[in-house]
Amino acid sequence: MHPPIVPLLTERLELRYPGADAAAGVLAYRVRNRAHLGPWEPAAADTLHAVAERLGAMRRQMQAETARHWLIHLRGGAHVIGECSLTNIVRGPFQACHLGFAIDGGHQGHGYMREALAATIAHAFEQLGLHRVMANYQPHNRRSARLLAGLGFETEGLAKQYLKIDEQWRDHLLTSLINPVDRDGH
Repeated sequence: MHPPIVPLLTERLELRYPGADAAAGVLAYRVRNRAHLGPWEPAAADTLHAVAERLGAMRRQMQAETARHWLIHLRGGAHVIGECSLTNIVRGPFQACHLGFAIDGGHQGHGYMREALAATIAHAFEQLGLHRVMANYQPHNRRSARLLAGLGFETEGLAKQYLKIDEQWRDHLLTSLINPVDRDGH
C-alpha cells in the first residue's frame, strides 16, 4: 500500500489534490490559458461538466494507483496557476511513469514550474519508489527543453508523429530521469 495522497508543499507553492470542488477553478484556468496551452496540448472541452468529468477521472486514476495529479496554487492562494501529474504509473520490473505539466501563461518565468516539478519528482522517487520518470515535449518547445534539462532529464530520442495536437500529429522528444538511488545500476 502506498502513502496517502497529500498536498505537496514547496517554498512558494501548494500542489493540491484535484477534489470535486476544484472544477470551477480549473475551468477558469483552462479558459484563461486556452491560447497559451493550445499549441502544446491535445484539445479538451472547456465546460464545467467536461472539467468535472476530467477531475473525476483523475481521482479514479489516483485511487487505482496508476497516477498522481496535482493542481498548482501559490501558497495560500485560491487560483489554479498550473497542473502537474505522474501518469501511466507502471510497477513490476518497469517502475516508471510519465510526467505532465502546464503553467499559466501569466506565471511563466518565475521558476514556479521548476519548483513544482522538483517536488513532484521527489515524490515519484522517494514516496512512490519509482525508478524512471519520463517526460516528452515538442522539439520547438524551448521552455520545456530548458526546464527538463535543468532538472536533469536526458534526451533519449525522437518519437515521430507521437501525439495529435491541433489536428496534427506532432513529433516529440523523449526524455527521462533515473532515480538517483538507482543510477549506479543496482
